[in-house]
Amino acid sequence: MKIGIAGLGLIGGSAVKAYKAAGHIVYGYDTDSTILGYAKLNGAIDDILTPQRYAECSLLILAATPKAMVAYLEENAAKIPDSVTVVDFCGIKGEICSKGFSLAAKYGFTYIGGHPMAGSQYSGFKHSRATLFKGASMIIVPPVYDNMGLLDSVKQLLAPLGFKSFVVTTAGNHDAMIAYTSQMCHIVSNAFVKSPTALKHHGYSAGSFRDLTRVARLNEAMWTELFMNNKEPLVEELDRLIGSLQQYRDALMGDDAEQLCTLLREGRIAKEQSEG
Repeated sequence: MKIGIAGLGLIGGSAVKAYKAAGHIVYGYDTDSTILGYAKLNGAIDDILTPQRYAECSLLILAATPKAMVAYLEENAAKIPDSVTVVDFCGIKGEICSKGFSLAAKYGFTYIGGHPMAGSQYSGFKHSRATLFKGASMIIVPPVYDNMGLLDSVKQLLAPLGFKSFVVTTAGNHDAMIAYTSQMCHIVSNAFVKSPTALKHHGYSAGSFRDLTRVARLNEAMWTELFMNNKEPLVEELDRLIGSLQQYRDALMGDDAEQLCTLLREGRIAKEQSEG
C-alpha cells in the first residue's frame, strides 16, 4: 500500500514507522520542516506528502490536534480523490468528525473517525516507535454503523499497526468515555504531582507513585486543546471526583473510621466490577 500520514508527532511518527516496517510506502507531512526533513533523511518516510500524492494513497491518516486537523481538512478536502479513505487519530471526536463527515459528503472521499488507545508520557517524533499500537484497542467512529464492508476495509487498512481489537461507537459516546478513561487521568496526575512533597519523594516512593504520576509529564498545549474541546463531559467527571474526595476528607476529619472503611470497600468493589 501507499499511505499518507499528516502529523509526525508520537502517534503519526509511530504509524509511519509501523507501515514502513511492514513494507509499505509512506508519504509524510508535518508543519515542522525540521521534523519533516529528519523523517525523510533517515528513511522513516519515502517522500513528503503533498496534495499531488493523495491519488496514490489508499489511506490518509490525520494525526495531530483537532484544530490543526480541521484546518488541514478544510484546506485540502477538495483535492482528496474519492478513492481515498481518510482516518483521523485525534484524541476527541466531536469537532473533527463533524467537519470530516461534512467535507467527505461534499467531495466524495470516505472519512472515518479513529482513536488508537496507545500513547506515552513522552511526545514527539523522537519518541515514536513502530510497536506503539501493537496489542492496543482502536476506536472507530464511522459515518454509518451498518456498513460492514466499510468497517472490514478500514480494519484491513489499519492492520499493519497491530491493533488487538476495534470498538465501534459514536463521537458523543467516545468523548464521554475518553473524558473519564484518559483526560481525567491526566488532570489528576498533573494536579497530584504539584504537592511540594513530590520534591522529596525519592526513597519514599514505589510503584503506586510512579503509576499515578506517569502522565503528569504531558504536552500542555495539546492537552489544553483536548480538554477545552471536551469540557462538558470532563467537568462532569471532575465534579464527581471532587465530591467523592470530599467524602474521604469528611470521614478523616470526623474520625469516622467506619465511614472511611465503607468508602474504601466501595472503591475496591467498583474496581473489581470494572475488571469483570
